[in-house]
Amino acid sequence: MSATSKAAAIGTKRTKPSGNGSLRSRILKNWELYLFIAPAFLYFLVFQYGPMYGIQIAFKNFTPSKGILGSDWVGFAHFERFFNSYYFWELLWNTLSLSLYELVIGFPLPIILALAFNEVRNGFFKKSVQTITYAPHFISVVVMAGMVITFLSPSSGMIVKLIGMFGIDAPAFLTDPNWFKTVYVMSGVWQNAGWGTIIYLAALSGVDPQLHEAAIVDGASRFKRVIHINLPTIVPTITILLILNVGNILGVGYEKVLLLQNPLNMNSSDVISTFVYRSGLVSAQYSFSTAVGLFNSLVNAILLITVNKIAKRTSETSLW
Repeated sequence: MSATSKAAAIGTKRTKPSGNGSLRSRILKNWELYLFIAPAFLYFLVFQYGPMYGIQIAFKNFTPSKGILGSDWVGFAHFERFFNSYYFWELLWNTLSLSLYELVIGFPLPIILALAFNEVRNGFFKKSVQTITYAPHFISVVVMAGMVITFLSPSSGMIVKLIGMFGIDAPAFLTDPNWFKTVYVMSGVWQNAGWGTIIYLAALSGVDPQLHEAAIVDGASRFKRVIHINLPTIVPTITILLILNVGNILGVGYEKVLLLQNPLNMNSSDVISTFVYRSGLVSAQYSFSTAVGLFNSLVNAILLITVNKIAKRTSETSLW
């Protein structure tokens, strides 16, 4: 090695900042930003990553008196018990069908509403309709489920009586297993469709007005401008939200299901989350319920990674 090369190597070695020093200097320089993000970081650390320590009881026969570390190790016994049970396929089908039903009906509606709101020029009418559609989102799940039960009550329900005025016998919305998924999905659409338009309206605000002006000059109708200008603009946002929704396809929450559930519609309403609730909190089968919940989370994680890879290969939009 020549003297010049040695000098350059020594100079490079001396001027290269250390990793710790560089990180420390960035923190000191931007301490306000790190302080601002600290609550969110601590939230995920304490409430999301901290409880992962208890996942190990899925592989143990957990006994509260022995604690997590002192409980006997049983491996995959709880998983085998769940997979070999007679209710495994029923729970899986109910959860999957309910999520797909909700995805097919509930996912496109906010997009359609956002495109429609964006075309409304009457400010008062636009704000009024937006307020009406947003308002149900702020109703708690308990109150919303109570309203659904009141409206669909076979004896005094408003919707049941309205159907009866046309000489039609209203179906048993609350007790017929065939109607549970429809009641669940439609109540969710009523509560969340308006709120879901906010993200798409924010994306539509980035549309270049010159594109519409050029399209108008070329004779494009309003519908064609919506299809060929507005819709392609929000496709990346649609892709991201679709990935997140598919990644949570088995994550049906137990709150509303439990509130609308009864012994007569159990064949259709019993999903993995409600089963975990009954097994873990009601029957005190902590290890078994943890194993079922871990299986549910792993399936969601696999779906999220798979759909993200597909989106990354077929388009330029993905989560990572």
